[in-house]
Amino acid sequence: MAISGSESQLPQMKVVPASEAELVKCESCGFTEECTPEYISRVREKFHGRWICGLCVEAVKDEAMRSERIITVEEALNRHISFCKDFRSCSPPNATEHPISAIGRILRRSLDSPRSLPSTPTGAEVDAPEETCFVD
Repeated sequence: MAISGSESQLPQMKVVPASEAELVKCESCGFTEECTPEYISRVREKFHGRWICGLCVEAVKDEAMRSERIITVEEALNRHISFCKDFRSCSPPNATEHPISAIGRILRRSLDSPRSLPSTPTGAEVDAPEETCFVD
């Protein structure tokens, strides 16, 4: 199957000079990103004046979808912010690594390491940790 010239072209992306971008910190997880003022305004408009990063935007959408009842975007955002605060409070007091960085590091490590065979047979029960940060 041949691809014509118009089909093989990628969509054009607007390149924004660094002088037009601003650093903005996620009000949920604390991650800092460099974004255009227009993008920051659009996100704040959707989330009642709060700026949240793309990962947290997806988590808020997921929170709203997982809820047993219909909840507002603001309620889903508040739940996610609460979750992030609980997550950070579980970290050791001297932990300086940002949660998003830690997740990225863990993901990279798991992708770089060879797959090991499961140590328990299929269907075998695995003991759950006795302690947890979160209350059910």
